[in-house]
Amino acid sequence: MATIEPLPATPPDPVWPESRRFSIDEYHRLVEAGIIGEKERVELLEGVIVRMRPQNEPGVRALMCLNRLLIRSLGDEYLVRPQVPMTFPSSQSEPEPDLAVVRALDAPSRHEHPQTALLAIEISISLRFDRKIKGRIYARAGVPEYWVVNVEDRCVEVFRDPNGGAGVYLTTFTALPEDTLVPSAVPGLCVPVAPIFA
Repeated sequence: MATIEPLPATPPDPVWPESRRFSIDEYHRLVEAGIIGEKERVELLEGVIVRMRPQNEPGVRALMCLNRLLIRSLGDEYLVRPQVPMTFPSSQSEPEPDLAVVRALDAPSRHEHPQTALLAIEISISLRFDRKIKGRIYARAGVPEYWVVNVEDRCVEVFRDPNGGAGVYLTTFTALPEDTLVPSAVPGLCVPVAPIFA
């Protein structure tokens, strides 16, 4: 049995309580050993195993609408991945974005999750968590664009131009129902905001 080496210490983060962090390989071994059931709704974020909260009905409706809009708008060169893992070794994370748009060429393996995406989308249950933790993870992974769908306020927070080293997006703005989202990294995709909240 392989020995488990602890990850290097990370600076304290006000969002994370002090906790034992896991590597991606350790996380996979926990699943393989049955310690984490395959049907458990958890994800690995910056080495921390986090239980995923269920969506409420408005969030589910927004997710279904966006999924349909993306699939109808994109050709075979793209994959729309709903609520399935991405692997980001740069931050010891395996998040499961509510939606991710990936080039088909970037997901060639049947045995490994893609390590990049053109667009990640979270239907937000906790705005602070999605902005801070998820945003940092996606920025470090170099995801060019990240959307936080704020169902309660009926808007989409858009994050662009990742600075991977700093774990931040340099450009942010809010799209309102009268706006149309045009992701910079997915040519030809146009998503009207209003139907997301219908």
